[in-house]
Amino acid sequence: MGAHPHGWWILLHLLLFVFWLGGDLGVFYSSRFVIDPARPPAARAAALGIMSGLDLAPKICLVLFLPSGITLMALEPHGARAFGIDLFPWWSVALVWVIAAIWLALTIHAHRTHGRVRATYLGDLVLRVTVLVGMAAAGIYTLIVAEPFGVTTDPKWLGAKISLYSLAVAAGLGIRMTLRPFGSAFAALQTEGSTPAIEHIIKRSVDGCLPYVWTIWGSVLAAAALGVFKPGADL
Repeated sequence: MGAHPHGWWILLHLLLFVFWLGGDLGVFYSSRFVIDPARPPAARAAALGIMSGLDLAPKICLVLFLPSGITLMALEPHGARAFGIDLFPWWSVALVWVIAAIWLALTIHAHRTHGRVRATYLGDLVLRVTVLVGMAAAGIYTLIVAEPFGVTTDPKWLGAKISLYSLAVAAGLGIRMTLRPFGSAFAALQTEGSTPAIEHIIKRSVDGCLPYVWTIWGSVLAAAALGVFKPGADL
């Protein structure tokens, strides 16, 4: 007998967690070489290329986490129905995947062009902010309402998980804003060589992202734990 489709979607969801966190760890490790003033500019440029390549995996995982999570909720036998109706009919799940595919295409293009194509960059930004606001609202609602959306299984764990996802999206936007001075400073490093002013901007930009990075790591780990253990759920 073949495995239930629900199990395969759970596996995909877990793999997204693994590659999201693993990719982020690789980005963090590579960044230490990028900001090291003792290394020659060419070596630091090579480290930046590795860092950028690794950074694409977490971005892809962040996007796919949303439709895979919606699919899991649609397949969940304990919480997919309320008030006698389907909370996630097939067409709504398909629509989420279409939107996610558009978001993914924008994300990959913005990553490869380093945000230089304004339309792509803004499209990706608008979708991120929309997802952030929508998921934060859904998460808070699920946490504070006794039977959110008519679900009677006490899904507070799900509300917390959704809120953590929105927190990770917000932290990613924080990283994006903090890194704004980095590009021009690193370009100057390659053309003009190392100076105290350039090194200060590079280090401040990268290290300024650390609180956001730690927020993402904590959110991903906590969300994974909530998804596995479902504390407080009445199943």
